[in-house]
Amino acid sequence: MRIRSEIVGCGSYLPERVVTNAELSAKIDTTDEWIVSRTGIRQRHLAADGELTSDLALKAAERALENAAIPAAEVDMLILATTTPDNTFPATATKVQNRLGMVNGAAFDVQAVCSGFVYATNVADNFIRLGQAENVLVIGAETFSRILDWNDRSTCVLFGDGVVFSPLAEFLELHA
Repeated sequence: MRIRSEIVGCGSYLPERVVTNAELSAKIDTTDEWIVSRTGIRQRHLAADGELTSDLALKAAERALENAAIPAAEVDMLILATTTPDNTFPATATKVQNRLGMVNGAAFDVQAVCSGFVYATNVADNFIRLGQAENVLVIGAETFSRILDWNDRSTCVLFGDGVVFSPLAEFLELHA
């Protein structure tokens, strides 16, 4: 018998506020053409005042659970990849866990910047393959707008806020 991971549901969330390259061009020394030619980016989403990383993650998680048709009570691990947690302590994942109504299992953050979601997915896969978890919710959520220097065109044009992919991995037993 071999256990493997499978993505069974996805969810995403982007904040309502959109900042276009034209809006940035009015504030810093840049143009739409300069940004698009170097990055391909035409707009980015920014979290509203008071909208936290946990808020974005929660909305994406709810959508992923709905897409997978799995209730939160059946999730036994939540891994949140973020470099912009709500607070240093407690882990932002625990806030999402509580608000989702997860009653079992663990919740923790993984902080590895751009590769964080890949690492979190790998950690989830290992827990599943070792039989230590069955349903793992992996979320990658950021609110980079809170830590950016909006006067530095080399970075502020690159980042926005949101959760673009939130898979729910579920174990499958395969018989040889």
